[in-house]
Amino acid sequence: MKTIASASLAENVVIPQYDRQQLKTRIVHFGFGAFHRAHQALLTDRVLNLQGGDWGICEISLFSGDRLMSQLREQDHLFTVLEKGAAGNQPIIVGAVNECLNAKLDSLAAIIEKFCEPQVAIVSLTITEKGYCIDPATGSLDIANPRIIHDLQVPDEPHSAPGIIVEALHRRRQRGLQPFTVLSCDNIPDNGHVVKNAVLGMAEKRSPELANWIQEHVSFPGTMVDRIVPAATEESLDEIARELGVADPCAISCEPFIQWVIEDHFVSGRPQWETAGVQMVDDVLPWEQMKLRMLNGSHSFLAYLGYLAGFQHISDCMQDSAFREAAHRLMLSEQAPTLRITNVDLDQYADSLLERFANPALKHKTWQIAMDGSQKLPQRMLDGIRVHLARQSEWPLLALGIAGWMRYVSGIDDSGAMIDIRDPMSDKIRTIVEQSTESERVSALLSLHEIFATDLAQNPQFVETVERAWQRIAQYGAHQAVIETLKR
Repeated sequence: MKTIASASLAENVVIPQYDRQQLKTRIVHFGFGAFHRAHQALLTDRVLNLQGGDWGICEISLFSGDRLMSQLREQDHLFTVLEKGAAGNQPIIVGAVNECLNAKLDSLAAIIEKFCEPQVAIVSLTITEKGYCIDPATGSLDIANPRIIHDLQVPDEPHSAPGIIVEALHRRRQRGLQPFTVLSCDNIPDNGHVVKNAVLGMAEKRSPELANWIQEHVSFPGTMVDRIVPAATEESLDEIARELGVADPCAISCEPFIQWVIEDHFVSGRPQWETAGVQMVDDVLPWEQMKLRMLNGSHSFLAYLGYLAGFQHISDCMQDSAFREAAHRLMLSEQAPTLRITNVDLDQYADSLLERFANPALKHKTWQIAMDGSQKLPQRMLDGIRVHLARQSEWPLLALGIAGWMRYVSGIDDSGAMIDIRDPMSDKIRTIVEQSTESERVSALLSLHEIFATDLAQNPQFVETVERAWQRIAQYGAHQAVIETLKR
């Protein structure tokens, strides 16, 4: 069977221009997901195309992804990224990945030893919030997590990402090897500190001496990542196959825009990512805050209210004048004033976001963005609301976004159809919904202190403002509630 490694590809396909035989595993990456393929792996591929080198990536997946990894091996670790713009598509074959390991296909021992190879300089991660095993209430390692319990009992056979990283660093220290940099590429706030807290929390439970060594010798740079990458579908894979002339089960589609901002703190070297347009900075937090609130916050707003109103894709929401105006006003009137970033034109940034959201070639589902809201709301909306509460300023659209989430997780859209809710807290949320009436729903869901903490749940102004927004959706439906809110 022909694969992209053996087939004659269409003329417009960009292929690796470097000698892939020179690649060594210098980056080990947790999580061969859609975003990583279209972002970090692709940007590393661009560096290799520009200047060559040996910065190869070994992909690691632990307890899923075995089929995808098998397919990746069949096509010599090559895969396709299709950049889809309003003006046309650009297929790119990425060659930066040189090997992969999976817990179902390979031994756990082999995976851990991969992190211990002398040339490994960076361990990177895209494992979503729950993969870090952090207690959201404290920001510390969740010692009640079953995988963390296992890893503390059997430290040399770890099952969690923090457990594997700590065991690998333990072995490198014992063998006199250089440490590596731990680089989170997940779209979560202060991701460098999140992974640092997870790793040091695990190390301290094992050995204070090991924890001190990690604290002194390992770096955890913060990053801001930005690219819209919808999940792969049969439709998107068929489209990519037509572009290439051959099927690629590992392929992914994305928008043309890409941004990566990284704190330049690496203990054992790194690729020259700046040659591919990556921004290397001293402090990533202002950039991350801007993106989480203006882009991700408006994305979530559109996802919940748009889904309730019957819009399947974000681009569909952008065709509606009320949703487009609401997203723009949310960005500039409610989110931008809460930011710390300087020397950035936020009006221009907001305009660029609306243009990206409206991209008709990108079928980014509101349902996909609506997933895992319990993990996303705090940084995307609630942190900005806290700033408004302190300043006594207005935040009606943020309130509507919170009420939209509450309506969404109540399980029925405006047409009366059931909603397939995907969230790490879905069982707890479902119990609250089932045990509360519609008039009790806001106060019932505010009892989720993992999301709202006590400062918001007990703030009368916050409760009253969200309650008013909830009543507006209940009375009018999501679409008309957006219009009514814009009038105020």
